[in-house]
Amino acid sequence: MTAPTETVRATLVLGGQRSGKSAYAERLVEAQPGACVYLATAEAHDSEMARRIAEHRARRGSRWSTVEAPLDLPGALAHAAGPERTVLVDCLTLWLSNLLGHERDAAAERARLCDALAELRGPAVLVSNEVGQGVIPDNKLARVFADEAGRLHQAVAAVAGRVLFVTAGLPQTLKDTAHT
Repeated sequence: MTAPTETVRATLVLGGQRSGKSAYAERLVEAQPGACVYLATAEAHDSEMARRIAEHRARRGSRWSTVEAPLDLPGALAHAAGPERTVLVDCLTLWLSNLLGHERDAAAERARLCDALAELRGPAVLVSNEVGQGVIPDNKLARVFADEAGRLHQAVAAVAGRVLFVTAGLPQTLKDTAHT
């Protein structure tokens, strides 16, 4: 497992649902010295999502603090990142879903996030669901979401120093500027 380094501030970890991407990203963060900050984008609108959030919290140890950031992820990231702590953002697609649900400008928020990533003061690992490898959705909202997720992933990948794709818990390196 390759942990984020000082030369690679942002690492993007992509994967499908239940691919092992979040657990892998948590291990990347825990491999770093100092505090671990979990920027949570999920909102528990039902009992199933509340259970998922509880499962994620249960597997993190005492080095972790949690910051809820369902909408202002760029602001929370700018505040949380620092040389003595590593930030985990989980996840970008839930954040995007929140933005669309609150009728926020996804393009403007994507640009704000990329600006925050370019100015990071410490390492960050961002997790996101890859949704663009299936069939074209059959309804407008799902198509808008898939299109915006693809744009978000491309923009974050362009700024990130490392991009990984996780399948069955196994990471594949798509980009690593520390080793080029």
